[in-house]
Amino acid sequence: MQRSATILTLFLAVQALSGCVERRISIETDPPGALVWVNDRQAGRTPVAVSFTHEGTYDLRIEKDGYEPLVTPATTEGPIWDAVPLDFFAEILPVRARNETRWVFVLAPRNDSEEALVSRAAELRAKLVGSAVEGSAVEGSAVENPPSEPPAEPAP
Repeated sequence: MQRSATILTLFLAVQALSGCVERRISIETDPPGALVWVNDRQAGRTPVAVSFTHEGTYDLRIEKDGYEPLVTPATTEGPIWDAVPLDFFAEILPVRARNETRWVFVLAPRNDSEEALVSRAAELRAKLVGSAVEGSAVEGSAVENPPSEPPAEPAP
C-alpha cells in the first residue's frame, strides 16, 4: 500500500510538471514566399510559424523580390487564461494549452519606373530638409568654411 501511494504520488508530480503553454505566431503573405524577420531575427519564408514567450509588440520586416518591403509593428494578445494570476495555473496543469496568433500581410508590387524613383527621392529630400537642424546647411544655401591654409597657386 505504501509503495503504491509513493508511485502514484510520483506519477502525479510528473504529470503536474508536464503542463505547458505553447505560443505560436503564424505569418502569411500574399503572395507567399516572402522573407520575414521578427525583431531583426530571420524567421524564414512565408508561410512561417514562430514560437514566442511573451505577449507584446514585435517588429516585422517582410521582403520579396518585385514587391515593396514592409516594415511594421505587430501585436500579440493572449487569451484570458494567459493573464496573471491565471497564467500560473495554465503553466502547471497537466494539459497542453495553445495560444496561436495569425498575421496576414498583403505586399504591394514595387514600382520601379523612373517617375516612382524620382518621387521617392523627392520624399527623402523633403524629410532630410524638414529634419535639418537650425543653422545647418539646407538646399540652396552655401556653407562658408574658412580654409585652414591659403589656396595653392596653380603650377606654371
